[in-house]
Amino acid sequence: MRKLYIGNKNYSSWSMRPWVLMKQAGIDFEEVMVRFDEFTEGSTFKNTMGAVSPTALVPLLVDGDIKVWDTLSIVEYLAERLPEKKLWPEDVKQRAHARSICAEMHGGFRALRGACAMNVEADLAVQGAIIWRDNAGVRADVERIVAMWSELLAANAGSHPDGMLFGRFTAADAYYAPVVMRFAGYALPVPEPISAYMQRVQALPGVKAWIDAALLEHDFVVMDEPYRVAR
Repeated sequence: MRKLYIGNKNYSSWSMRPWVLMKQAGIDFEEVMVRFDEFTEGSTFKNTMGAVSPTALVPLLVDGDIKVWDTLSIVEYLAERLPEKKLWPEDVKQRAHARSICAEMHGGFRALRGACAMNVEADLAVQGAIIWRDNAGVRADVERIVAMWSELLAANAGSHPDGMLFGRFTAADAYYAPVVMRFAGYALPVPEPISAYMQRVQALPGVKAWIDAALLEHDFVVMDEPYRVAR
């Protein structure tokens, strides 16, 4: 049985990507939750993950004697091992496009990721309004993502009842699911077609399962909550 090591569902956007992908695609795995405390040397989190991963970070996929410790690498490994799951679009042009936007997310959008940390449980609309007013980098990141999603949704409209970026659900939707949570939690302004896509993503069984579990967590990790003093 594959094992997927993850952090808190409320906070860990990197963990959410492979977890949602595997859950939504029907890939069996055992979840190993390693709760966040601190990321300093000697912390429980660092000690636990350092014993199993060379990076001491989450997520980590363990499949027998194989360890994969990067989100994109996990997606590619699963796609290679389980081609019948069709985790990427089947068309070569769409597949290249999907890989490109996932890599863009992986290495980019630093303003959005830095200012709007994922927090599934919190209503951060007030904070989001201030960030939107004051942070030009966040506005630029959102503009790029909205343009990206709008182009794909228009190009693939009606091709599949899922209504995802490439018609049916793929790794690209899993990869941007934490962005959906950020847009929603901080109430960042987006046009109606994007809002409708966000609602479809949140309704996916794999995403809904993540959200439901996140809402049941009762941890308050100070380093992940610069905008509140209590949950």
